[in-house]
Amino acid sequence: MAKKHNNDTGKPVPVKHISCCRVEAIISVDERGQMVLPKDLRDKAGIRAGDKIAVTSWEKDGKICCITLTRAADLTDTVKRSLGHVIKDVL
Repeated sequence: MAKKHNNDTGKPVPVKHISCCRVEAIISVDERGQMVLPKDLRDKAGIRAGDKIAVTSWEKDGKICCITLTRAADLTDTVKRSLGHVIKDVL
């Protein structure tokens, strides 16, 4: 395990490595623009037939540099938690 120094004591303290990003698969886009997520990745992410997926993109210098997929149900729950107090009358 990696160590970093505690500013107060100068002694090393353990640092947990959190994996946040990795290439899970390389997929192809067909002539109709369709892609297939590999079954093992769908299983790992809990994506099932009929699930709605939100596509989020990030731009850098006017070009999309990252695209993420989130199950819409998870996104809805996150928005409700974040804004629930503001929109409680609407929900």
